[in-house]
Amino acid sequence: MTESRELKVALEAADSAGEIVRGFYRQRFDVWQKSKDQPVTDADLAADKTLKSVLLGAFPNDGWLSEETADSPERLSVRRLWVVDPIDGTKEFIRGIPEFSISIALVEDGQPIVGVIQNPVTGETFSAARGKGASLNGQTIRATKTRRFADALIMTSHREVKAKRISAVKEEVRVKAVGSTAYKIALVAAGRCDLMVSFKPKNEWDVAAGVLIVEEAGGRVTDHEGNAFQFNQPDTIRPNLLATNGLLHAAALRFIRDVNRRIDLGVTKPVQRPCRLKRPCRRVSSPP
Repeated sequence: MTESRELKVALEAADSAGEIVRGFYRQRFDVWQKSKDQPVTDADLAADKTLKSVLLGAFPNDGWLSEETADSPERLSVRRLWVVDPIDGTKEFIRGIPEFSISIALVEDGQPIVGVIQNPVTGETFSAARGKGASLNGQTIRATKTRRFADALIMTSHREVKAKRISAVKEEVRVKAVGSTAYKIALVAAGRCDLMVSFKPKNEWDVAAGVLIVEEAGGRVTDHEGNAFQFNQPDTIRPNLLATNGLLHAAALRFIRDVNRRIDLGVTKPVQRPCRLKRPCRRVSSPP
């Protein structure tokens, strides 16, 4: 994949932030609660500072939207905006689980044109530029070719795999729990699973980079109504998320409607022959 200057700088920024995050990983650091169940650490803030310095240092006229920076309405007046999450999956980071990521997207006229997602512990860097394909550590990646929903491997969060919607169907489908939203989306692009789903609200910084990487890998990302995402909106929150290999998208939307219908009707028992739930990565102890 030919690198534009924007993609090159985004990769450099991810590497710089990744080095900082690895320095904190499984070490002592301070944790605060921004709001209920929304932790932030020294590592989040240090990585955010580095990302802003590198990205806006190279492109000072671009706008800025980050989970760890106070938002400003000024961003709504710019064509180009960096949308950043310095650590997506802070809870996993705090617990020493290597399922978090740094997410960087450059959005132009509401659509991502550059995306980088890096897991600084596993050494995986997923990237894409509009019209140039997607890659993992410089090697081209493609979403899976799975066409039957019954054969699909679905990723969701650790919390959602225990929540009522996934619990209602988890013995009928293959489900694997993974932490970071951005990381899960990138794994769809890399063909590690067939789709990922979330019934929880997501922010623009959770998904902007992943949308581009999945699309460039042949997949598709929408909300649960099948609507594409438009970025740099006054309200950065989206109600839910679905990322698939593209071939399964229509079936996945039907699956989501069925799950919601069951919950509305109070039907939580499986209606098909169950298949074994595949459980994910071994957890490790929390840092001291």
